[in-house]
Amino acid sequence: MIEARHLRVLRAVARQGSFSAAARELGLTQPAISQQMKALEKSVGTPLVVRVGRGVALSEAGRLLAEHAAGVLAGLAAAEDAVAGIAGLRAGRVRLVSFPTASATLVPAAVAALRARAPGIEVSLTEAEPPASVGMLRAAECELVLAFRYPTSSEPEDWSDLAVTRLRRDPLVALLPARHPLADAPELRDLAALREEPWIAGCPQCRGHLVDLCEAVGFTPRIDFATDDYPAVLGLVAAGLGVAVLPRLALAATRTDGVAVVPLGAGPSGELVREIVALTLPDLGRVPAVALMLEQLKGLEQLKGLEQPKSR
Repeated sequence: MIEARHLRVLRAVARQGSFSAAARELGLTQPAISQQMKALEKSVGTPLVVRVGRGVALSEAGRLLAEHAAGVLAGLAAAEDAVAGIAGLRAGRVRLVSFPTASATLVPAAVAALRARAPGIEVSLTEAEPPASVGMLRAAECELVLAFRYPTSSEPEDWSDLAVTRLRRDPLVALLPARHPLADAPELRDLAALREEPWIAGCPQCRGHLVDLCEAVGFTPRIDFATDDYPAVLGLVAAGLGVAVLPRLALAATRTDGVAVVPLGAGPSGELVREIVALTLPDLGRVPAVALMLEQLKGLEQLKGLEQPKSR
């Protein structure tokens, strides 16, 4: 097998015309140069140099191999530089898939922090909800996914094959029309108090979780409207067309005029929250650019501006 070190010796011999001069150029001993040339000739099965007076010259095979060696060594140097750039965070790529709430709140701050530390890293963003986003990760269509799950879900997703980084707990809140009788309550201790209300539900996963929460306290919600668009949910609530339950983070980038935001007490299965996580494949977590993106996301645990007043 031809090795890069042997090709470097061959190129030096071609330039210098002797083993001793090639040794001085490469900082090796003359016997080492001789041994590497013999190893290279053994690999290719033909002589590569011929004696000419007190020096050497390349044979026809040697000249041909030296010509190809230039391209091979240049390609290796470029590859080594590219890999060093990725390892040193001068370059790299992170394809991020995020659900819309995180795209509007967590992602901008994290990407800005990443760019400040490593401007050479390229970050792309695609929006998708779990489980579709998790499927993209498993299909190698991205390196990192922001996802969420409900600890009390009756059908939790299996992420045992993935590296899971917990980012934050996002409490659920009730959204009521501003003139609702419970709008001024400091806390809604039991969703059963809203059993007679029409409901507005969110994404399919959130919708299923809402039904689980309501059935746990003895009723099935009458869902009149279902939309993945959180501003639409707030608009419907503000118009008095129903009530809703959303994660608090969903309100961070949305006006809540005409809506009362009421904290929820713990349910039968515990605190009513969703858990926001970053997912990647175990091996990808060791890639420098991905590791740095995870570091920035974990640094957002104390992100400001997420608390919303009880708007009317």
